[in-house]
Formats: sequence, C-alpha cells, structure tokens
Amino acid sequence: MSWPSHGANPQYLYEAAGIEVPEQWIDFSANINPLGPPKAIKEHWDSFLSCLESYPDPYGLHLKRKIAEQEKIEENNILIGNGGAELISLVARLLAGKKVLIVQPAFSEYEKACQANDCIISYHQLEEQQWSLQLDLLKQNLNGMDAMFLCNPSNPTGIYYSHNEIIELLEACQEANCLLIIDEAFYDFVERYKTITCFLKKYTNLIILRSMTKMFSIPALRLGYAIASETIIKKMAEWKTHWSVNGIALYAGSLCLDDKWFIDETKAYIKAERERLRSFYDENHFEISASEVNFYLLRDPLIDEQKLLFTYLLQRGLIPRHTYNFPGIDGRYLRFAIKRSSENDRLMEALKEWRKQYR
Repeated sequence: MSWPSHGANPQYLYEAAGIEVPEQWIDFSANINPLGPPKAIKEHWDSFLSCLESYPDPYGLHLKRKIAEQEKIEENNILIGNGGAELISLVARLLAGKKVLIVQPAFSEYEKACQANDCIISYHQLEEQQWSLQLDLLKQNLNGMDAMFLCNPSNPTGIYYSHNEIIELLEACQEANCLLIIDEAFYDFVERYKTITCFLKKYTNLIILRSMTKMFSIPALRLGYAIASETIIKKMAEWKTHWSVNGIALYAGSLCLDDKWFIDETKAYIKAERERLRSFYDENHFEISASEVNFYLLRDPLIDEQKLLFTYLLQRGLIPRHTYNFPGIDGRYLRFAIKRSSENDRLMEALKEWRKQYR
C-alpha cells in the first residue's frame, strides 16, 4: 500500500486506507500551532491585499533584518525560503554527488532531496523508545562523510537534543570536514531551547534550517529561512528561484516576529496539554516519546500491529500521522499533534474506549 508521505491533506490518507472520509474529522497529523495565527495576522488581513499588486522583494530584506536582529547575526548569514522544503532542496543541491549521513528516523524530505541530487546516502539509526543520539557511534559514522542531517527537535519523536550534545557534534563534524545541517523547524516550541546561532563564526560547517509555518500556523503561506556562513548562503541563493517567496508571506512573517507574547503563550499552552495527555497515557498504559514540542509518538504496547489502532481512529474521524515512511519505525508508532483541549479530549475519549477492547 502506498501511504501519503506527509501529514495534512487527509483525503489522500483515507483513499490509501480504503476508508470513507467522515463528515467531521480532526487532523492530528499536521504539527501546526493549535492556537492558530497571531492576532496581528487577522487584524492586518485587509492590508495584505496591497501585496497582490506588487512583485515581492526577492531578497526579503525587511524580514531578513528582523531575523538578524532577533538572532544577533548578520543579514548575509540568512536566506529566506519558500518553507523548509525549498531550503532542504537548496542544501541538497549544495551536496550534489557527495556523501551524506542522515540521522533516522527523520523527515523524509532530506532523503528525497539528496536522492534527487545523486548523493551517496548513509544512515545513523536511533534505537527505539530512548531515541538517544549515541554520540560515540554517531561520530564514528562521520568518517568519510561530507554532510550530516539532524532534526532537532526531532521529527517524529519530538525529542530535543541538548546544547552540549550539539556542540560535541559540531566539533566532531568540523574535525571530519563535514557539514552539519540542523533542522530546527520546531525549535520555538522548546521551553529550554538554547540558541546555536552564536556558533556561526566558530563553526563555518553549520547550516540551520527553520520554519515559520509551524509556530505561527501559516502553512499555506510557505515561509522559512536558513542560517549559515556568508559563503554557503551565497551559493544557496544562486540556485534559489527568483520571487520564490510571495509578498503576503513576507509581510505575515514580519508581523509574526513582532508578536513575542504569542510564542510564550503557545509554549505554556503546549506544555500544559502535553502534561495532561502524558498523564492520561500513563494511566491507560500507552507508550509515548519524551517529546518537548507540539507532537509525540504513541503506541499501544498491548498489540503487535498499530495499524489496528490507526484504522480504529480513522473510522472515528481522528487522523494520526502514520509512520510507515520513517525508517526504523515502520508503522510501529503513530504520531499525534497536540491540538486544542476539546480536540485532545476527543482523542482521549476514543482511546479510552479502545482500551476497553484491548486490555
């Protein structure tokens, strides 16, 4: 069976599963801020119409300046992109024909983009349940590699690897003459996140990828940015399509960065809901990953095949993210986004009924 390779767009998932789409459903497969976009987006929406009559700034200078100020870096260390997908594609082109190590399980786009650029791909597979980096083994696997992809916080586990672990990896990669590409698409959901942008000058082998669509709930606008040395940014910019980021996205991005309170509110909400869900899962004997963000992996240890649970939830209009295309997981878990309280309640009610059948 060919499962969709991403979350969201649930009609394709139902088609693949051979299940009729319910009249009402809740999509737990897309890891988007459940609070919706910042108020400023809604309040300024009418003024977005003016963006339709002009070509967007191909360099996104206004947004770039705000990011540079926020991160305390230079503007020439930043490249604005059409979501994380475009930036991953540009990095993969930078690596064309080179040897690439991917820390798995991981977002499937790393592998897909590298394959499209004839990279020679190797894998460092994390062990189930703990998902620790196993740094000694990982550093051994760097031998002969030109680049390594690491998602931090990890997608799909939601686990955040510590500042010290990242520094140790940066050191090891620099010694091995290997680029370290860290995808921080969900960094702003982490309560104890510690920035690594301060290491740009010391470690010229560092590339950071970030998404603005997750925290600010604007996935339809497609917006993200890369942070790296000026040399790397210039090379990536050469391959970037002119006007790839539309004017509305650039305007919305600037408004989002101005709303500092929104991120704090989101973090507090996600933490409270995550702890509430974790208590329920512990009480009802489900296993979940030690996530620190707005999604988590879940499995029922009382059954061998999670597809039974997957189908059960789909039939009730509760849509998890399958994990068949996350290497090393292969469907043994389901991934869920943290949604609004009432929606999380619906999920817990369904799982409580499920537990009555499978004790």
